[in-house]
Amino acid sequence: MTMMNETLILLLAGMGGGILGAIYFGGLWWTVRQGLSSEQPALWFLGSMLLRMSITLVGFYFIAHAHWERFLLCLFGFVMARFVLMRLTRTAEKQIDLAQEASHAP
Repeated sequence: MTMMNETLILLLAGMGGGILGAIYFGGLWWTVRQGLSSEQPALWFLGSMLLRMSITLVGFYFIAHAHWERFLLCLFGFVMARFVLMRLTRTAEKQIDLAQEASHAP
């Protein structure tokens, strides 16, 4: 019974890391898009960084709960979310670029 509970906790730690990664890197992607068209991009980037780092650090603290195994799986989920979001945003950017190129065709 204890082994099954620990396995579930570790699985949830990995999923929690994935959620934190999605929040962090999704927020970074959104910030870059907003900051590029803003009159005060430094304010966007600084505010976003502070918010994203705060959420991530507090999330890691509560998920790991002083267990290195949970921390490691949380970190793994966080990094995996980075790769997933990089792939998704790259695909979205390619579709936007193709649409813009098509609108400039004679």
